[in-house]
Amino acid sequence: MAWTWRFETADGTETSPSVVPEEFTTQGDAESWVGEYWKDLLEGGVEQVKLSDDSGTELYTMSLRAALEA
Repeated sequence: MAWTWRFETADGTETSPSVVPEEFTTQGDAESWVGEYWKDLLEGGVEQVKLSDDSGTELYTMSLRAALEA
């Protein structure tokens, strides 16, 4: 199974990330990657991310701005 991130601006518009993600074979790998790069993504204009599996099922949306303010 493959896991992918969708990168969005604050209004939900898809945007290109400032850090290009690798291919993720597990959900944990995908989550670890965003945990490592979320500040770089936020600085590059990504406000939120959505994680999906290879069937297109969206698992959740996470605000990077909220992570900064936590």
